[in-house]
Amino acid sequence: MTLNAPTTPAPVSAIPPGEVDSSAAYTSFTLAFIIGHGAAALSKGTDPVLTLPVWLPLTLFFTGLVPGLVLNLRAVKRAQQGASESRRRAEKLLGTAWATGFTALFLAVTGLSTATGQPELQNVLWPAGSGLIVGLINIAEGAVRRNTLHYNLGSWLALISATSLFLNTAGVYAVLAIAGGAGYAVAATREPRRLAGLSITAGITAAR
Repeated sequence: MTLNAPTTPAPVSAIPPGEVDSSAAYTSFTLAFIIGHGAAALSKGTDPVLTLPVWLPLTLFFTGLVPGLVLNLRAVKRAQQGASESRRRAEKLLGTAWATGFTALFLAVTGLSTATGQPELQNVLWPAGSGLIVGLINIAEGAVRRNTLHYNLGSWLALISATSLFLNTAGVYAVLAIAGGAGYAVAATREPRRLAGLSITAGITAAR
């Protein structure tokens, strides 16, 4: 009698080829929005809750933002290793969109505050405008990558950033801290599930 050894299924990669794992980046951005923008919301306005140095909220924000950007760039580079030529070209164009978007934002904010003679407008236009640009580019990234979670996050950021302009300076930062931070937190918790679902699908497809 011949005994056949049980067939061991091929291991399924945790991250399917061409997919971007944004879990760590989302977590870092969550901290940047909640702590950085939260500190700004509490220390700005006509009747601030806290008295903080002007540089501190911005420093706290960039302390979370910079690692998030680095983590995101590393994830995108890893994803491009298993992607098609057309996908790699699309990712390069998306990378260029970041520079274009924030250059345009700089010109818009500087031009508007100069033309109106109200330099204090920059206090609300920069945070709200940055959230809007990030949201719109995330929408584009989500569409290219067929990533509904990233697309929805971008939509959320764009909408809350634009809506925050109805409020005063402290209100703008409060909306970004609470609603923006919550959006990134939800995305951070759902990203592993999204990748796990894609891995299972890829494993089933490979087994057929």
